[in-house]
Amino acid sequence: MKHHIVVLGAGYAGAFAAGNLARRLSLADVEITVVNAVPDFVERMRLHQLAIGQDLAFRRLVDVFAGTGVSLRLARVTGVDPERKTVALSGDDGDSELAYDTLLYTLGSCVARHDVPGVAEHAFDVTGLSSALRLRERLAALGEGGTVLVVGEGLTGIETATEFAESRPDLSVALAARGELGAWLSPKACRHLRRAFDRLGITVHEHTVVEAVEPTRAITDGGTSIPADVTVWAAGFEVHPIAAASGLEVARTGQIVVDRTMCSVSHPDVYAAGDSAYAIGDNSRPLPMSCASAGATNMQATAAIVARLTARDVPTVGLKYHGNHISLGRRDAIFQMVDEDVRSKSWFLGGRPAARLKAGVLNAAGWGIDHPTFGMPKRKRRLTAVPDRVA
Repeated sequence: MKHHIVVLGAGYAGAFAAGNLARRLSLADVEITVVNAVPDFVERMRLHQLAIGQDLAFRRLVDVFAGTGVSLRLARVTGVDPERKTVALSGDDGDSELAYDTLLYTLGSCVARHDVPGVAEHAFDVTGLSSALRLRERLAALGEGGTVLVVGEGLTGIETATEFAESRPDLSVALAARGELGAWLSPKACRHLRRAFDRLGITVHEHTVVEAVEPTRAITDGGTSIPADVTVWAAGFEVHPIAAASGLEVARTGQIVVDRTMCSVSHPDVYAAGDSAYAIGDNSRPLPMSCASAGATNMQATAAIVARLTARDVPTVGLKYHGNHISLGRRDAIFQMVDEDVRSKSWFLGGRPAARLKAGVLNAAGWGIDHPTFGMPKRKRRLTAVPDRVA
């Protein structure tokens, strides 16, 4: 009977991992199933572009995995039972269970609402396809002079505010920041960011904590009212609660605690990658939720799975966070390098060169998803008896 590998989620981490496993393992020995809630690969890093009305080309997962031997199951994951080694699913054909021998958990993250009143009812976000499409429809109906408030000064908030202001100069765009805008950047990069906000006419409310969201405004902790026909919540991410409810060992963030090889410390048949994994990087700090971390952790997880199923030594993949790449619309960006302590270095790249670099990174990621069989050895490894995990 074939060894069944189940990959939960087909985002950046899951889609790459599934293709990687199919390239390196003999399909005479393994069966690979990817479970995803939607039929398309969603480029999460472009969802703010989709929301403001730009057209994106969607990649159908059935086409991505065609000819690879990977099976696609369209369903929503509702639970994981690591003791019985099953996954609970809900789809168009009702509820069902899927058994696995090895599980790769890459369900990613969603918007963190922080229990702020009114966010769930009145705010929008760009962390998922359905929410970005809902925001797109609302913004399309917003006439000249409409007000948009983006809450959150992280990467998502900055990219969303600048994209909206550049694409829709007829709107009044503002950003609410808990601290100072760009305080975590190097001084030169911070000045570049502020000039971009000034050029695009974005109003910045610094040292502002939003404590409630209403249909046409946001209320700060000081009682100030900020007008907002549309409030976009970009104040952080959190993982889905499925892992914590499953009995897998999780961190306080709800992420699955993994060892250096991305294997669950509590269940040796479960691996995690991307935002779902609480992974310690080479600097002894937890890796941040990011596309870069998804790339490193999915490569380490797949390398470990292949090695253990074929009785080989597990190679070590570098787990480093090199920097932040921030789009400021289509013609401007910032690439900020960081040191081992994740502090911004003095050097940064800005302007059109940084924008072209960011576009190249996104295009390369999309190309890699489109070509899951490219660049890997033609000789696929046969399975042996699965050894016990070595921490």
